[in-house]
Amino acid sequence: MTLWIAFSLLTVLAALAVLVPLARAGRGAAMAAALHDAEVYKSQLAEVERDLDRGLISQEAAQAARTEIARRLIAADREAQRGSGTAPAAAEDAAKGGAARLRLVQAAALVMVPLGAVGAYIAYGSPDLPDLPLSARLEAPAQGRSLPDLVARVERHLADNPEDGRGWDVVAPVYMRMGRPQDAAAAYARAIRLLGSDVRRETDRGEALVVANNGIVSAEAHAAFERAVAMDAQAVKPRFFLALALTQENRKDEAIAAWQSLLADAQGGEAWAEAVRMELAKLGVEAPAPAAADVAGPSREEIEAAQELSTDDRQQMIRSMVDGLDARLAADGGSAQEWMQLMRALDVLGERERLRQVIARAGEALKDDPAAVAGIRQLASELGEGS
Repeated sequence: MTLWIAFSLLTVLAALAVLVPLARAGRGAAMAAALHDAEVYKSQLAEVERDLDRGLISQEAAQAARTEIARRLIAADREAQRGSGTAPAAAEDAAKGGAARLRLVQAAALVMVPLGAVGAYIAYGSPDLPDLPLSARLEAPAQGRSLPDLVARVERHLADNPEDGRGWDVVAPVYMRMGRPQDAAAAYARAIRLLGSDVRRETDRGEALVVANNGIVSAEAHAAFERAVAMDAQAVKPRFFLALALTQENRKDEAIAAWQSLLADAQGGEAWAEAVRMELAKLGVEAPAPAAADVAGPSREEIEAAQELSTDDRQQMIRSMVDGLDARLAADGGSAQEWMQLMRALDVLGERERLRQVIARAGEALKDDPAAVAGIRQLASELGEGS
């Protein structure tokens, strides 16, 4: 009810904002016209006096003209006084008719505008639709809901049930995707306390701490990675961050050993292997080149899996592999399959301009193989770059 009253008052104010200036403008125009007439009549009186002095008219004619002009001047003065609100009662009575009509128009506007708005809302709106507060929205079915609404729903549940370890375990990776690494680290910590420690939770918590710390492996993150490696000595992701921590701490010999140990376990084609080689190169160590079978480049699945790590190192790693494949194809050429792998990789990275350039280069390199060119064009069309 309060809302309807507020709407009504706003409508009245809107109508007044239009009607009042219009009424004032009408009165002002009438007063200006009356003042102009008064000036004209005064000029006429002065002209009569000049004609009388020059002997152009008789005394009797001059007196008659004075009387008529004076009568008109008095009427004009009364009209001006009526417009300024200082007219005597008789003049005000003469204006009652116009004022009454103005008030009638104003009253009609004040009544009809709100009624028209209400009628339109009833006809085309939803007046019977109940309010939907936040609590009701959070309790609605999850299907079709936005991610922030779903997260708010989980957060409300966890506020009421803080010992729900499964809930904390579910919301933690969502926080990471939303760019909230500190919240993700806190959620993983609660999930570990309630559900127990495992390789995934410890590793993901450590990564969240690294991202929150602008890529620096803190002591807390380091401890989480060490716990993960203690549970699985072959786990690549925590070992990668531990080697990165050694590099950041300028422990060169230990860092080289850690990177080389990690690279020794590469089976071929892993997205992280090139990043390891780059880290070794920064430390002045030349890592062994990948086998020829592994040079073709990362697959879409490998790139997307690496991107889920959500760190600058992963992005750099992916781009390094793509650059390597691109350079090899530019220097030595390659099969249609290798060109297509490069195209898919650039599509995943979102480098549209570079993708278009590679499509043109592939077409030129494979121009003697119509079937290969047709395959390149088909893939380009699927990637949204068809001509």
